[in-house]
Amino acid sequence: MSDSVALVRVPELSDTAEYAYAATVDPTARLVLTAGACPLDAEGRTVAPGDPAAQARQVMANLALALAAAGARLDDVVKTTVYVASTRQADLVTVWEVVRDAFGDHDPPSTLLGVAVLGYCDQLVEVEAVAAVPGRDR
Repeated sequence: MSDSVALVRVPELSDTAEYAYAATVDPTARLVLTAGACPLDAEGRTVAPGDPAAQARQVMANLALALAAAGARLDDVVKTTVYVASTRQADLVTVWEVVRDAFGDHDPPSTLLGVAVLGYCDQLVEVEAVAAVPGRDR
């Protein structure tokens, strides 16, 4: 994580959440906002229909590529929103475990949502992110 970002722990809130409750960004940082990363391969096909964990792995790989193209890394992320097309809480937990593991020790604030449908055929997972990287002298 860059010096531009600080994850905020809140002792008065439950420590069972596997993420920081807030993050701050130094005003000199450059923000990177991603579109929702989808479980698509290089040919635009949805990978692993019916398998939320496999789709989450593809999504996180795609997110890392999008961030890298903008000069950021997963450990620069300050906020994510994770969408899972399922009414089953177990599917949300499965996806969350993949997302959490992709971030390693970096645990930015996140929102996890079960939704009715996502944009591509057979798509079960989507993750959007906001990252902050140290600003450049202009």
